[in-house]
Amino acid sequence: MRGPRAAAVAVLGLALTAACGAQPSEESAGPSLVGPTPGDGSTQPSGADDAGPALPAGPTLPAATEQPQDVLTGLDAPWSLAFLPGGALLVTERDAARVLLVTEAGPAHLAGPGAEELVEGTLTDGEGGLLGVAVPPDVGTQDGGRPPLLLYRTTATGNEVVRGALDLTDPVRPRLGPLEVVLDGIPAASTHNGGRLAFGPDGHLYVTTGDAAEPGSAQQPGSLAGAVLRVTVDGDPAPGNPDPASPVWSRGHRNVQGIAWHEDGRMVASEFGQSEVDELNLVEPGSNYGWPEVEGTGGGPGFTDPLVTWPTSEASPSGIAVTGSTVHLAALRGARLWSVDLDAPALEPVATLEGELGRLRDVVAGPDGALWVLTNNTDGRGDPRAGDDRLVRLTPP
Repeated sequence: MRGPRAAAVAVLGLALTAACGAQPSEESAGPSLVGPTPGDGSTQPSGADDAGPALPAGPTLPAATEQPQDVLTGLDAPWSLAFLPGGALLVTERDAARVLLVTEAGPAHLAGPGAEELVEGTLTDGEGGLLGVAVPPDVGTQDGGRPPLLLYRTTATGNEVVRGALDLTDPVRPRLGPLEVVLDGIPAASTHNGGRLAFGPDGHLYVTTGDAAEPGSAQQPGSLAGAVLRVTVDGDPAPGNPDPASPVWSRGHRNVQGIAWHEDGRMVASEFGQSEVDELNLVEPGSNYGWPEVEGTGGGPGFTDPLVTWPTSEASPSGIAVTGSTVHLAALRGARLWSVDLDAPALEPVATLEGELGRLRDVVAGPDGALWVLTNNTDGRGDPRAGDDRLVRLTPP
């Protein structure tokens, strides 16, 4: 396992020093939030009034614009982000196996027994490590300031989903309680681990997996590889699954790293191709997307074709988000943000941010209506720039 490296975290583009998992010491104040200039139109992500006093508010930021604005810099191979009610957000760092909480008080890495378990038990090999993060949609004041946090990670025995209670009674020193395994038995490898977590409109947890470098596993009925899984918050197969005894919602996937929902409930997923094309798929229960029998379109009876494909050099899509009827895809190798209007007569992808930020790992629609985008230039495959990796914010294209 790679040891975590100290990362300097900056808010609003100003350099700050991040604590490495432990509580800030008296000698080091740790991260601090730089407040906005009065009268500059700054706002917080909406939702703070709904969360009540138990959950912290998010950072105060200038109004989003068409141009990306830095929110955080100095991140260490960030992989996923999720918002808490109230506007605070969580960012996972894959190789360091740490979780960063960002509130109105500033950024702080989680400490506590759960954070220690993440560092000690997460295997950061190749594309594996600490990947997805999600918070149940019904989190509120009933959690007493300790909402459940779900995380997807790689271990020596496979990929798994774990859960721990967030202790946010002191947002400056947030803590994560002991971890419990919610779902395991997901094959792992140095590549193709999937890893995205998201709660759907139905309140159930969706988990994406990869083929773990064993292409045939995506077609094996008993395997959790190469699939989209749908489970309850406790990890049981969700009611209404194609097979009531199985968490598998769809299969025949090579490596899905992005899932999101159209406003009408349609589910879409991004998928890495092998060498020909990457895909955007409409995910339906029980469907088979053809891997490894087919890459892209033309799979024939029994297989579902993608909605859109790209040459792998232009995409390698990871996280995705939906605003209205448009899906946005963060492209790694393509180093751009793709947007596709799912309600348009013809599905024509439009690229923005091409070459501006380097590799893009995740994109999330924030409670403020802006797109929040994570870069991924420090994972060994990119070309880091000053301040990388970063979280930026912009209005949807």
